[in-house]
Order: sequence, then structure tokens, then C-alpha cells
Amino acid sequence: MTASHSDVAFSPNRPAIEPSINLPPEEIDRLTDDIIASLKTVYDPEIPSDIYELGLIYRVDIDDDRNVAIDMTLTAPGCPVAGEMPGWVENAVSLVAGVQSVKVSMVFDPPWDQSRMSDEARVALDMW
Repeated sequence: MTASHSDVAFSPNRPAIEPSINLPPEEIDRLTDDIIASLKTVYDPEIPSDIYELGLIYRVDIDDDRNVAIDMTLTAPGCPVAGEMPGWVENAVSLVAGVQSVKVSMVFDPPWDQSRMSDEARVALDMW
């Protein structure tokens, strides 16, 4: 069972991070920071911005046993790395200390659009 943690910020271009209600707050904060840092190491090879800043991560759920479930999307369903990118995300997040397992699901609802990009991604891509 999970619940939203009031200290975790959500904005339209940031995923809802849903931590376990039974983990200590400092552990939730550490896991959240470390998972985000690991997501920021994954890039679409055709786009010079990481998948987190692009807004491709829709949801991150951390359960009581530190299993992580991630919903992500692509900039387009026909993306050439569609079959590989979930594995890249799984591998990156599985390296976070304390994470027991990672399951990545590809979703296309809602469809990704440029409004999900952070200002950092907009600067990197010159998309203002």
C-alpha cells in the first residue's frame, strides 16, 4: 500500500512520486533523490536531454519493501529505442542503494507533449 508524501513536490512536468507510508521520512527523501538522480542518467540517444527533464517519467511508486514501479512514456510511440529504453531505466534505478526490484511500464496515456519538459530541457533543446 502506498500513499502520497506531502513533502514530495509535483508539477505538470514532474512525476508523481508515491512513497511507502511505512518508510521513515528520511529514507523516502533519500530514495526519492537517488531515484531521480538515476533517472537523470538515462538519455534518448536522439535528444540531448535526460528522460526525467524531458518529462517522460509519469509515476514512480515505492512500496514498503522498496520495490519500485515506474510508468514512463516516449516522445513518440514509434521511437526507435522503444524496446530498449525501459530496460535502461530499470538498470539505472536498480543501482540505487536499498531498491529491491524495479518494474517499468510503458504508457501512452496521456500522450507526451512539450509542456511536460522542464526549463532545463527547454534550454538544452532551445525550445522556448
